[in-house]
This record gives sequence, C-alpha cells and structure tokens, in this order.
Amino acid sequence: MTPSANNTPSQGVHPVDEVLAFPKLAIYGFQHVVAFYAGAVVVPILIASAIKLPHEDLIKLITADMFTCGIASIIQAVGMANIGVRLPLLQGVTFASVSPVIAIGLAHGGGAHSLLHVYGAVIVAGAFTFAIAPIFVKLLRFFPPVVTGTLITIIGLCLIPVGASQAVTNPHTGQHDPTNIRWLLYAAATIAIIVAIQRLFRGFVATVAVLLGLVLGCAVAYLLGDMNLDQVGRAEVLGFTQPFLFGMPKFDVAACATMVIILLITSVESTGSTLATGEIVGKRIKVADIGNALRADGLSTVIGGVFNSFPYTAFSENVGLVRLTGVKSRWVVAAAGGIMIVLGFLPKVAAVVSSVPNPVLGGAALTLFATVAVIGIQTLGKVDFTDHRNLIIVTTSLALALWVTNYPDIAKAMPSGVDLLFGSGITIGAIAALLLNIVFFHLGARGPRVAGAGTITLDEVNTMTGERFAEVFGHVVQGVRWPVERAFERRPFPDTAALRAAFQDALLTGSSEQQLELIRAFPSLGAEDEAGRALAIDHVALSNLDDDDRSDVVELATAYGRRFGFPLVICARETERLDRVLRNGWSRMDNSPAAEKAFALIEIAKIANYRFSDLVADANPIASALFSRLNAFQ
Repeated sequence: MTPSANNTPSQGVHPVDEVLAFPKLAIYGFQHVVAFYAGAVVVPILIASAIKLPHEDLIKLITADMFTCGIASIIQAVGMANIGVRLPLLQGVTFASVSPVIAIGLAHGGGAHSLLHVYGAVIVAGAFTFAIAPIFVKLLRFFPPVVTGTLITIIGLCLIPVGASQAVTNPHTGQHDPTNIRWLLYAAATIAIIVAIQRLFRGFVATVAVLLGLVLGCAVAYLLGDMNLDQVGRAEVLGFTQPFLFGMPKFDVAACATMVIILLITSVESTGSTLATGEIVGKRIKVADIGNALRADGLSTVIGGVFNSFPYTAFSENVGLVRLTGVKSRWVVAAAGGIMIVLGFLPKVAAVVSSVPNPVLGGAALTLFATVAVIGIQTLGKVDFTDHRNLIIVTTSLALALWVTNYPDIAKAMPSGVDLLFGSGITIGAIAALLLNIVFFHLGARGPRVAGAGTITLDEVNTMTGERFAEVFGHVVQGVRWPVERAFERRPFPDTAALRAAFQDALLTGSSEQQLELIRAFPSLGAEDEAGRALAIDHVALSNLDDDDRSDVVELATAYGRRFGFPLVICARETERLDRVLRNGWSRMDNSPAAEKAFALIEIAKIANYRFSDLVADANPIASALFSRLNAFQ
C-alpha cells in the first residue's frame, strides 16, 4: 500500500512524527505484522525443535515472542527519555541468536530446564548492551566491513544446517528421515513457491513471499494429512505466558560471554538499520540517536529474557517495507506493536503456527538463512582482498565456524567454560574475526589508516612499489594505468588530502588521447556482464531494472555512443532516481563532442572521488574534524 496524496503531514510536523487516522494506522500496522510474522516465529520454532521442547511449551514461546516483539517495537518507535530512536523500526528476535541459544541449551542438557541458562545469558547481554550504548559508536572502528561481512556470512551459513535439519524431519514422529522423498518434496515445493512469488510479483506481495510460501505449503500438507491441528483445538482462546515461565534464570559465565558477543554483532546491525531508516524517512541521525536505539535493543532484550524470549534487533524486512510503501510514520510501527501484543494473548494463533510441518518450515528457513549469508557476501564485496590480511581474517573465521558447525563434538575436548565457545560456529567465528582484525589492524599500527577502509597506513602507501600502488588504487580510475602512475610520482604524500589531489590532478592533466582512453575504460550506463549484472557499479539501482527500464537505458547509451564515439558515463550516486539519470543523459545529446568530453571527465572525476572516499579512511580530514566537533555537542 502507498499513502495517498491527502496523507501529507501537517506543516511543521515531520512525516516520521505524523499520527495517521486510526483506520490507516491499523491497516498499515497490520501490513508490517504480516511482513514480519514468518521471520519472527521461525526463531522460537527452530530453537524449540533443537532442544526438544514439548509442543505446549512451543506454543508458549510463540505467544511470548509476539508479546515481547510488540513491547520492543513500541519502545523503539515511541521512545521514552533517552531510550528508543523514535523511527519506524519494527523489532524482532535476531537470527544471529538461534545457533548460540541452541548451543547453550544443548550444553545444559536440552529441554525446558536448559532455557534457564539461556535466559540468564540473554538478560546479562541485554543489560550489557544498554550500558555500553553511549560509547558503542567509538567501538565501530573494530567492526569494519571485513568483520561485519564475515560475521553475517557465518551466521547465515551456520544457520542453514538448522533449516536443512527441519527439511528432512518427519512431521509425525519428529525424527530425521532424509530418505523419504515426501519430506524432500514439501521443502522443495515451499522453496519453489517463494522463488516464484519473488519472480512473478513486485511490491508488497514480494516482501511476504516467505509467509505465503509457508501458508501454501501448510495448505498442501493439511490436504495430504501431514499437518496435525489437534493442538489448535486444545489450546486456550485467551492466555498469557507469565514471566520466568520455566523458573528463575541461571547465569553461566561462558553462556553470558557468548550472548554478549552476539549482541555486539546485532548492535552493528542495528546501527546500520537505524542509519538506513533515517535516510529513507529523511531524518538526520545523530550519534545520540544511535545510543538511544541501542538502549532500546538492550532494554527489550532484558524484557525478552524475563518474558521467555530472546535478543532483539530491527527487522530488515520491515525497513525495506518502509521504503516500499512510503509510509514513514513511527506510529504505524507502534500500531504494529499493539497488534503483536494482542497476538501474544491468543494461544490458538500460536498453536496454528506451531503446527507447521517440519519440512515446510525447513524449506522456508533455508531461504531465510541463505538470504542472511548473501547479505554478508554483499558486505564483503566492499573489502579490499588484494590486502592478504583481509583474506586471512575471512578465511580463518569461516573455516573455524564451519569446522565447529559440522563437528560440534569438538567442544567436548575443551576445558570447562571454554567448551561452550566451541559449541557454536557463530560464536567461534565471531571471536576469530574480531581478534584477527585487532591483531592485524589495531595492534602496533601507526599513523592514519588509509587504503582498504582503514587497513593500510599512510606510511605504507608512501613506501609501496608501483605495482602494489596500482593494485590498491587502480579501481579508483577503472584500471587505467597512466593516472595511477602520475599519482604515484607525487609521493611522499603528507596527508590524505594530498593523496586525493594527486589523483584529481592526474585525471585532468592527461593528454587528449589519454583522456579518451580513460573515458572508454568506463562501462556505458546500460552495460551488463554475462550474468546480467550492471557494470556501472557506482549506481546500485541499475542492478535491479525491469525490462522496460533496461530498454530505456540501453536506448540512451546506444544513441550516445553513436553520437560521440565513447560510452555514456554518469556519476549516478548524485542522481538517485533513474528518470533523472535518463533525463541527464538525453539532455547531453545536443552538446558538441569537445564539450561532452569535458562533461564525461567531470563525471569520471566525481566517480573517482567517491571511490577514493570508499577506499580511504579519514579521506576528508577537514570534514571529519568538523563532524567530531559537532558530535561533541550532541
């Protein structure tokens, strides 16, 4: 759904703070709940299955999950004092907690009793997150893309076996039955339905593809007699899962340390979601806002531990829904929170959800967890792998994580207390990535870090060979040698500004033939590789064009190439909408070749400038100093 024209907020009221009419709040809020529901309930179902909880306890976990998700969303969206960022951020249990929670539960014998150690760790980790919120921004330097990308990839890869286990579990006996083609077909059909919906539909329907896949998969299973709804009839119409349902929490040092690490990871994720949402709704995010968001995560996680749930973070699906619908009001998320609280009092709804056959759930879980891994891979795409240190961090962390995931009995060889850290691939992978990043890039480093998102010092740049300099900085100018060689001749660089200026001067002082070589090295706006991915990588939107838009881009680029003899180059980062990109390109068709060559060089200079900023930490020291001064007053 998209807001109509008469939804324009009152003058002076930011769209985020606009209180919509009750019917709209209810409809838009319910839309958020639908988009959120499948991902929300998968977590307690997978945990309950892994630690062998009885079905009636699973129903209570689901109602507790919905109840605390509602509270967490209201805390984040409505806010109180310095808690809550007051943005349309819907909160849910993080997938990152699934594997560690299962590991903690199994390390303490499984069953309901093991959850006491889980909830003790959740409460401690939530309190820790709340306490460090004001200083967490200073810790972000320990979480560059090489660390966060590795951690997110590990989370996805380590969770995939959990979904795979569900996909081959007999829904009648609860036992693994991988040779039964019936369960394989259920899981494969669920995946096929999700893929088909993503391919055939756009907009809101595509965002709820997993939910629709679960619903259709369950419908088929029910018709074939493989979905048992007896628990629905026995469940109460109204009910409430009381705090500390399984008893008072127990505090195990290793379990608490594991959960604290997971909360640090999700704090980075929450920071990214907060910044992304602020950009979507057009609201400036200050350092204090990040702290408020993390306090809300910490408080919500403590509440989750009390009310029999798990750690909380913003759900990325719902961040995407805000962008998709254009509904920016935080009160819509508050309304969604109210709906979830109501669902927390409806055991029959939870009983229906808990009756989803294992293979159907496994198929949906496989797609969800694989998506998490892909997000991590996308993050790793920002990493400079020509620097062997980044390569060592990723490969070592992945190897340890998958080693422990595939052979969890390794933990039995470890001393007491250390064994739990090796009981989860996510935990050991996270520890490895964090420690290796500190060892390689923070211990003994001197001088301002520059290339590779802070991985190479300025002193190292000044002592590089020409070949190494070209490897690191060649991408800035699309691999063309002469600008890199000219910039290299300007060594030593006293600061990052001088390094940037060396590239800028090189671009604009080349001969006419050299400049044409440079322009022709850049891909034309409509160019794609063999896999259909846009080569104009400085504009992400070009990777997701439909057939009509792609045709418009190719038509423009072809006409431009015929007219001027070199490709159309536009710095699309400064032009977010495709229609503006097209308008810009067509308006340049009347230029003379000489004038258009100058325009193309200016666009290339802009692209190179952005790429330099991506590659070089503290790339703009004057702006960095200014923002540091501004942050001191926030």
